[in-house]
Amino acid sequence: MMLAAIIVLGIGTYTMRLGGVLLRERIELSDNLQRLLPMAAAALLTALAATSTLMAGSGFAGVARPAGVAVGALLAWRKAPFVVVVVAAAATAALLRLAGIE
Repeated sequence: MMLAAIIVLGIGTYTMRLGGVLLRERIELSDNLQRLLPMAAAALLTALAATSTLMAGSGFAGVARPAGVAVGALLAWRKAPFVVVVVAAAATAALLRLAGIE
């Protein structure tokens, strides 16, 4: 069952991509829309990141997760190596949870 779902989703994904390639010449977007589409993609990714950071299920995720994300974002902004970013973010969240700060 799981394999069938993965195959169906994969076929759907590649069909959508193929549709974009095939319809590129047929659909003409205005200059304003072409300028706004990259910003819309960035806004959607930001909303997804914020939701994943702040929410756990239907409730607030607590302080530890956003603190870990903030540490990771700061280190990434300072161009730290990826492994350092991930380990520091995970360690921050783990230590806060260990200290009883959820």
